[in-house]
Amino acid sequence: MPEITLTTLVILCLAAAAAGWIDAVVGGGGLLLLPALLLGLPHVPAAHILGTNKAVAIVGTSGAAVTYVRKAPVQVGTAVRIGLMALAGSMTGAFFAAGISSDVLRPVIMVVLLAVAAFVMLRPSFGTAAAGDGTGKRVTRARTVTAIVLVGGGIGFYDGLFGPGTGTFLVLALTAVLHLDLVTASATAKIVNVCTNAGALAMFAYQGTVLWQLAALMAVFNLAGAMLGARMALRKGSDFVRGVLLVVVFSLVAKLGFDQWTA
Repeated sequence: MPEITLTTLVILCLAAAAAGWIDAVVGGGGLLLLPALLLGLPHVPAAHILGTNKAVAIVGTSGAAVTYVRKAPVQVGTAVRIGLMALAGSMTGAFFAAGISSDVLRPVIMVVLLAVAAFVMLRPSFGTAAAGDGTGKRVTRARTVTAIVLVGGGIGFYDGLFGPGTGTFLVLALTAVLHLDLVTASATAKIVNVCTNAGALAMFAYQGTVLWQLAALMAVFNLAGAMLGARMALRKGSDFVRGVLLVVVFSLVAKLGFDQWTA
């Protein structure tokens, strides 16, 4: 592990805790964790930053998933099937990533995110009614297959190709396709994220690009933040998740816009 000052170590641990909280509530914790690692470890190769990020994130994601599954009505079988498809999609996206310019993707993703934010703001009922609650929006087999193929495969492909905001996109897509409330969508997204993170971490570990000692320490804080976030989301409900979702979406747009401007 490279030499790290105590101040930097404290900041990284606090960033890990905050990222775990954000990721558990609505996804997008990587918006905070990855930049923190890049700034805190400026001389560490990018591959080691990415590998360490995954090693930290998978612990918090797994803790949040367990918390959600114990208290939220999650269909674990469906979530795992989506996760396995997302894993395949992520590997495919990573294969094509070298030939795609992020400068081309950023403006497209920004437009999509702004459209999503407008939709969520203009539709206050979005993500407040769960499937089977009497609204008539029952989940058909066709919708489940669509979720597995398009949500799992499509967003998994995006995760491997580009990455930022994957958890947020999962929450939004699962809410729209499976008629989940935002809390249940966040819970399902965590299970999917565990699958994709496990595949990525296995590859990074095989390549020897994980700073295990640093990751282990940060993972403790990430887990604490994630479990707190999951409990808050379960206690406060969909309106709370909706508010955090909008903040994360606009933060992601700002980050992508800054990256595009400084590219």
